[in-house]
Amino acid sequence: METTFILVHSPSVGPSTWAPVAESLERRGHAAVVPDLTGVVAGGAPYWPTVVEAVRSAAPDTRLVLVVHSNAGFFLPLIKEGLGERVVACVFADAHIPPSDGLIKIANEEFLPFLRDLAGPDGVLPRWTDWWDEEDVVAMLPDPAVRVRVAAEQPRLPLDYYTQTLPVPAGWDDVRCSCLWFGPPYDKVAEEAVRRGWPVTRLPGMHLHQLVDPEAVAEALLKLSRKS
Repeated sequence: METTFILVHSPSVGPSTWAPVAESLERRGHAAVVPDLTGVVAGGAPYWPTVVEAVRSAAPDTRLVLVVHSNAGFFLPLIKEGLGERVVACVFADAHIPPSDGLIKIANEEFLPFLRDLAGPDGVLPRWTDWWDEEDVVAMLPDPAVRVRVAAEQPRLPLDYYTQTLPVPAGWDDVRCSCLWFGPPYDKVAEEAVRRGWPVTRLPGMHLHQLVDPEAVAEALLKLSRKS
């Protein structure tokens, strides 16, 4: 049976953050799908069922490799549960790793004051790239056309997206799991992956490195998703 890579972007950004990697995988003869999660908060909280449904409705009836980026990592156990036994591997690409079970929040307590200061009177945050100084965004996305495209498709998320509590189904990590990391602060995530005995690969870069070097990222995903 064919295997499809499901490239899940953080709901803080948009599907174009994975599009070049999907194209690279397809050039190499592999199927790839990028679900669009930019509208997942439109129906109100809780948001995670809408995330799961958006991915499930985009996934073909093949074996699946789930690849998640950034805070999409928190949703992976629920997405995997929604897709069932079709999922044969999971790759966390500069993404947060959930616990084995229990409950988890998108943002930790130390980060919440920063988010609350950013939120407007309506409780809605600016676009993610507007959280940071312009020079930091340029360093992360040096191509001006890419930078414009990424900025244009970003949703403005409510503060409660980051304070939501997600259930973590037990047994989600019963398939091959691995970690691809680009740089700080995800070095701590890589250390956790090593502690769990997962394969870990480092591609030095910033948080959206998949837009800077999609060919190298695609090659790393292929290697990490294969059984040794």
